[in-house]
Amino acid sequence: MTNVERESINFRLPKTLVKALRLAARKRKTTATELVIQGLQQILDDVPGTKESVENRLQKLEEDFLRLQANIENLSLERESNISAKVEELFLKLARFEGVLLQMQNSINASRSRSKSSSYPYQTSAPVKLQPRDAEQLASRFGTTASTVEEKRETLSQKDFERWTQDRDMGNRSWRFNENDGLYHPVY
Repeated sequence: MTNVERESINFRLPKTLVKALRLAARKRKTTATELVIQGLQQILDDVPGTKESVENRLQKLEEDFLRLQANIENLSLERESNISAKVEELFLKLARFEGVLLQMQNSINASRSRSKSSSYPYQTSAPVKLQPRDAEQLASRFGTTASTVEEKRETLSQKDFERWTQDRDMGNRSWRFNENDGLYHPVY
């Protein structure tokens, strides 16, 4: 407590409190006055013209540290959320792209079957056959979550579920769940 102007004030304290104060000051290698000042600063917070105690400064640093730690955790959660949203967006775009490719293939096959002569006699016009998918793969094709796909399968009738999948599929394809292999198969 250097450079602080002091004034003398007399207090009447219980003898046991005075003994405890002097003992604590000796153990901490300071004066009883310094301990009283520290105690008052803890109660009164910042008082202009007094120097802050080490304990008060440490307590404030600890509070600042905990706030900073919470902010860092919040930023981490926000980043994870942003990454998840971007991955979902990529899955949706991939599913749309797959649907467009399927439509293009169907269109090419239809135009080849209509023409009587082909400029590529050795090329076959077999349509692209979709492979069975698990709930996660089908969900990415629809731009939704696997839990949503499974919930719809459990709550809707088979016919309604197929209609629901057809509405979400970029290739207008219906899908049916096969109990034997646990996969969703395209309906042809």
